[in-house]
Amino acid sequence: MLWWLFGGVALLNVYALALVVARGVLYRTPVYRPMLLNLALSIVPVFVLGVVVLALMALLATQAPTAVTVVVTVAGSLVWLVLLPNAGYLVTELNFSHRRDDDGVPLWFDIVAVLTLALSGVLNTVVNVLVAQMLYAVLRYPDDDAPFQRPGSWIAVAVVLVLVTVGIYLGRYVRFNSWDLLHPAAFVHKLAQHLRTPGVPAQAALFCLLHSVLLGLVYVVVVGPLTTLFVRGG
Repeated sequence: MLWWLFGGVALLNVYALALVVARGVLYRTPVYRPMLLNLALSIVPVFVLGVVVLALMALLATQAPTAVTVVVTVAGSLVWLVLLPNAGYLVTELNFSHRRDDDGVPLWFDIVAVLTLALSGVLNTVVNVLVAQMLYAVLRYPDDDAPFQRPGSWIAVAVVLVLVTVGIYLGRYVRFNSWDLLHPAAFVHKLAQHLRTPGVPAQAALFCLLHSVLLGLVYVVVVGPLTTLFVRGG
């Protein structure tokens, strides 16, 4: 069933790409490049996570020193976590900021295209977190026949989803990019200025709460049955 999920999400990404390109071709309007960029960035985290998994498999197979394995795990996980909000960020395309008053593209077309983008972003997030949860469960509970029943893995999922929504907020409303973390002083200064605006902290907290709940519910609906099969050895 995992292959059905991964294959379906991949097809959804391809469909989202096709709709963005088709918009320009069918209605003779410039292709909205920010959507293409955001779609590409939403796919990057799963490849980063794949590289981390392969690296860990190689290290474990060669019985590398524990310190090396820990460093690779921590460093790879941090890079992945910083990039992960780019996947969920696609949900913010639902504001239809790309449309203009004189736009010749029918609203119904943009509804389908933007909804597809948002769904692909949400499911890209789900796939990333699922792979990370599986990796965490295997490494943290190697001798457990039912690692997904451990509360620890689900607490880790909840923390990651909250961090994802924080990253989405920072990207949309503070206009941060993942690479802005390379300049921590400027990052903190800009964030502090943003949060000093009256009413902003409350709105930010509500944004993160509602989006975290949304991602959490989707995750439980999609991943719940898969973890049950995994526990049963299916």
